[in-house]
Amino acid sequence: MPLLTGLFVMLPVFTVTAKIGDTFPSERQVLNDPVTGVKLAFLTSAAKGDSKIYPTHPQWTSDGEWLVFRSDRVPGEAMAVNEADGRLVQVSEGGYFGMLVNAQQSNTLYLMRDPKVSADQQPRYGQNNNDKQIIAVDMQQLLTDVTAGQVKSAKHYQRVVGTVPAAMGAGGDMALDAAEDVIYFRIGRKEAARHIDDSIPIESNFGPRNMGAGPTGIASMDVRTGKIEMVVALPFQLGHIQTNPWVPRELIFCWETGGKSPQRMWTMKVGGPVKPLYPEADYEWVTHEAVITADEVAFAIMGHRDIGTNDGWGPSASRAKPTGLGIVNLRSGEMRIAGQTRSGSGLWHVHGSPDGRWAVGDDFSRSLYLIDRTTDEMMLLSTGHKPTAKDHTHPTFSRDGTKIQIQSAMLATDDRSLNIAVIYLPEKLLKRDYREVKRLD
Repeated sequence: MPLLTGLFVMLPVFTVTAKIGDTFPSERQVLNDPVTGVKLAFLTSAAKGDSKIYPTHPQWTSDGEWLVFRSDRVPGEAMAVNEADGRLVQVSEGGYFGMLVNAQQSNTLYLMRDPKVSADQQPRYGQNNNDKQIIAVDMQQLLTDVTAGQVKSAKHYQRVVGTVPAAMGAGGDMALDAAEDVIYFRIGRKEAARHIDDSIPIESNFGPRNMGAGPTGIASMDVRTGKIEMVVALPFQLGHIQTNPWVPRELIFCWETGGKSPQRMWTMKVGGPVKPLYPEADYEWVTHEAVITADEVAFAIMGHRDIGTNDGWGPSASRAKPTGLGIVNLRSGEMRIAGQTRSGSGLWHVHGSPDGRWAVGDDFSRSLYLIDRTTDEMMLLSTGHKPTAKDHTHPTFSRDGTKIQIQSAMLATDDRSLNIAVIYLPEKLLKRDYREVKRLD
């Protein structure tokens, strides 16, 4: 027995390492909404910690065939799923934190990582004293090689775009310019303080979550050379950096307080002034803005609180004033409320089709409502996604305006776990005849 025990001690220990290009069995299920009958394709169905990219950013690869998402299937790594057949593929190696950014002119995925930290220990908001890297993943070559069964090592698909010095305090909030030549990223307070004008008052925290204090800011990195340039320093806590996918050098971002902001939405052209996008009143709770067309941003004006409420968030978000899914024009500043639920929380996360035909929003019950912007008709599109779900559905339209990606707990046995799903707009809606409808633009 002692000799046998010694032999066991001497045996080498092998570990299995997850690699870029690793595949997983399809989990794809197609079903109809139990209430509305609308077709849904659940591209994942196991409880593996799935969540979609935030609706401020593209979800599909540029060829429209794959959806990139976050998952715990391989802790710390990005995943992609083929919409048609459900193939699941690991599309990063080395981990990432923050936003996953799909380019739309090339099949490239951009991400930020801390190269000194393992994939499963990446800092959620980049909060440590290490340099950070921005990585470009060649999704075209990777997914071609996956299909051919000829996957190579990670160095063939991943390229270090550049390194962000630790002193900049880089967060994982990133967005790719419409020209796809530079990528923007959030910087920390110390770096922003070096660049902000001394005459600009720095904002304090706002609201009971003790968030919102500045300064913060935005820097950019050239995706070819890795060169970093300062874009803007801001007197408040920055959140949700977006680019206009159709207009180069146009940015949209928010003052993040964790709730109602004194002025939520802001926009700028790089090199130009920072301007409020929709000047809001103290009784308005504006949130969850998303660029939906070349000239428009959709956002929610919440109506989820009792009339007469006046607390740390002020007198905001009751139905004593207009609420609903707002759409503001970036050029004219004109805003129109596209629709609102009759009761409940009101629409919460919102989006729209790039052709300007549809808008969509979810509410606290995780139900989704579709709005026909030609007729102003609003209809329940899909429900049953469980109010106990770990997060909201976060609807995002495809570029062709025929389908909406969500995250859903409809299939979850624990009533919380999320899966990646696509809702297909019914043909009878897509083929509507508007010849007798006069649209007032």
